[in-house]
Amino acid sequence: MLVLCLLGLVQGLCEFLPVSSSGHLVLLSSLFGISDSLFVSIVLHLATMLAVIVVFRKDLWLMIRHPFSEECMSVYIATIPTCVIVLVLMPLVERAFGGGFLAVSFALSAALLFIASKKSGQCQSSFAPKHALLMGIAQGIAVFPGISRSGTTICAGLLSGAKRSDAAKFSFIMSLPVVLLSMLLEIVKLVRGDEIISVNVAGLVLGSIIAFVVGVLSIKLMMKLTERLNFKYFAAYLLFMAALTIFLI
Repeated sequence: MLVLCLLGLVQGLCEFLPVSSSGHLVLLSSLFGISDSLFVSIVLHLATMLAVIVVFRKDLWLMIRHPFSEECMSVYIATIPTCVIVLVLMPLVERAFGGGFLAVSFALSAALLFIASKKSGQCQSSFAPKHALLMGIAQGIAVFPGISRSGTTICAGLLSGAKRSDAAKFSFIMSLPVVLLSMLLEIVKLVRGDEIISVNVAGLVLGSIIAFVVGVLSIKLMMKLTERLNFKYFAAYLLFMAALTIFLI
């Protein structure tokens, strides 16, 4: 139970920072001998999805009331390439949650953050469909643990010319449909009996509550610090994690 609570804390802290929460979850799951790391990751991502809903509830309510607004269309545009890429890469993704590609994924994420730190702030423009499309493609690639979803999508937005604040906010909101679809897929697998889960339920529930509370605080902090964040420090951290992973897994 304590380990699952720790995973919840890590998920809440790392999901909205450009350091890959799923990568940290896989690494810790491997170290503590937790099976079903993909299922645990999806459940904890569901908890931080609820944190996004709480923080951006006003924006989301407007989107629900106006399903064909520009904001909604951007989410649709981003979700389609994400789903296509994830479906194509799913066999590799399931293998990746065993930890085999983790060091490489951390290193790739670090390289992207370093590139974005050099180019961000140039030619910033209002959020447009091209930004949503590129961020959706980036989100699909970031399905691998170790490749930061928030970091990769924000970097894609910045490199395509979007403003930091717009890219960060959209990065959080665009995650909602994908996380929800992933959870529904896991539920279907459980109902059909394709998957047998042996995780401590009480521990996972408590870990999810921790992930939610910490996630709310992390989003608010991230939105305040977005304009001042220097991605090169996160890139250095991920390079350290890549090296550490080589020795631990």
